[in-house]
Amino acid sequence: MKLYGAMLSPFVRKVAVVLTEKGISFDLARGGPGSTDPEFLACSPLGKIPAIDDDGFQLADSTAIAMYLDAQYPEPRLIPDDAKLRGKAVFWDEFADTVLGASGLKILFNRLVGPKLLKTGGDEAIALQGEAELPRWIDWLESAVPDEGWLLGETFSLGDIAVASTFRTLAYVGHGVDAAARPKTAAWYARVTARQAWAAVAAQEEPIAQRIMAM
Repeated sequence: MKLYGAMLSPFVRKVAVVLTEKGISFDLARGGPGSTDPEFLACSPLGKIPAIDDDGFQLADSTAIAMYLDAQYPEPRLIPDDAKLRGKAVFWDEFADTVLGASGLKILFNRLVGPKLLKTGGDEAIALQGEAELPRWIDWLESAVPDEGWLLGETFSLGDIAVASTFRTLAYVGHGVDAAARPKTAAWYARVTARQAWAAVAAQEEPIAQRIMAM
């Protein structure tokens, strides 16, 4: 399996954790907006990450990839068969990608990715907008996360991976989980990050993290 993208991205990390939970090895390849690599663009015609090449089957978008992987490699299931749990798993994935991530990535791109990684600068007004939006969603999550187990209760799912992955990326810009302010969220996040698959992906990401934090 070839996975295109960088681990800094919550979407790429999400797919990496899904693959690792399922015991599927992968090679990480470069790709993203502005890439002219024909192999990457064949997998991701829109030029976005993540994208995969699974023995010739090419697909982009983290949620689409996760759904494909769960159907093609069903053990362990990360999008449950039960209708209610399946709906909730997709809900939490959507919350991570388009609500929590939509606010948080305004900070990431304008304080880290643009000015420090791409050297294209950033818009501090947009970063401040993201900071103003985040508390509403993080406070709501604290009220919704269970005292024990996972976001779906006893069932670990794509939802846990997606939300935790967004928080891991936000930690790069000082907006990770605040245990003092949101203890339930912190306890849940600790349970996710203690999983073997998460730890394996985190170890792969660590050299990148060290370089970024030294900037």
